[in-house]
Amino acid sequence: MSTTTAATPVALKKRTPVRPARVVLHVVLASMALAWLAPLLWAVYAALRPYAETSEKGYVSLPDTLNLDNFINAFTQSDMTHYFMNTLVIAVPAVLLTLFLSSMVAFYVSRFDFRVNLFLLLVFTAGNLLPQQVIITPLYRMYLLIDLPGITMSGKLYDSALGLVLIHVAFQSGFCAFVLSNYMKMLPHELTEAALVDGASVWRLYWQITLPLCRPAMAALATLLSIWIYNDFFWALVLISTGENMPITSALNNLSGQYFTDPNLVAAGALLTAIPTLIVYFLLQRQFVSGLTLGANKG
Repeated sequence: MSTTTAATPVALKKRTPVRPARVVLHVVLASMALAWLAPLLWAVYAALRPYAETSEKGYVSLPDTLNLDNFINAFTQSDMTHYFMNTLVIAVPAVLLTLFLSSMVAFYVSRFDFRVNLFLLLVFTAGNLLPQQVIITPLYRMYLLIDLPGITMSGKLYDSALGLVLIHVAFQSGFCAFVLSNYMKMLPHELTEAALVDGASVWRLYWQITLPLCRPAMAALATLLSIWIYNDFFWALVLISTGENMPITSALNNLSGQYFTDPNLVAAGALLTAIPTLIVYFLLQRQFVSGLTLGANKG
């Protein structure tokens, strides 16, 4: 006897009805994304067109030619390689020193109990609430008065990379100390208590036990700090006067002439300046996104 098996019917997937509210949400989000990208797309469009064409036909017109001449000229005329190195000289020590000092403060206020624990953390965090424009004049005069012979090229803290490093450390340490203290509070106290019983010193508790456990938080903060310090324009413009010492953001002024400025060339230079931040973001995207919510949990 031949046995026949009944074919099981394939279950058809039910299509979920499209809700009008979801359609409106996607339209609004797409419109907002396009609004945010519009200046960037406009800069790319202008940078790819020669100035002679846009001066004759205007920017709201169809292009006759699109080329990379503005990018090549912007890179060579402004000597971007030199100013990129100036930015690295400022950003790398500032990030490392900020993370080191803020992690020490966070370790002290999170792993030890004393009366002024919270007050000390508030002192460091309060620096972020002070508008930077308020201290321009006193800080400018103080930088002019401080002499550092043999340490800086100019002999003063003003117009030196060290001056920018110190100001970035001062303004970013409060935020990093607040974030790292909340992160360290989530670590089990049994680890440090067991190490204390075994005779470990306070420095060993910090350097060999607590700090390695904070690598995710340190990586997220390093990503945020590198982008913030790289994009800084305000302090570089105030505290640097010599063109050779400027970082890349303020060095874009070299593309502007005294009597004539090519907007297409400046747009190309601005886009070239933004490339390192985009590279850092795409390579460390996970750390960047996690850094947005870092320290949000209450320890």
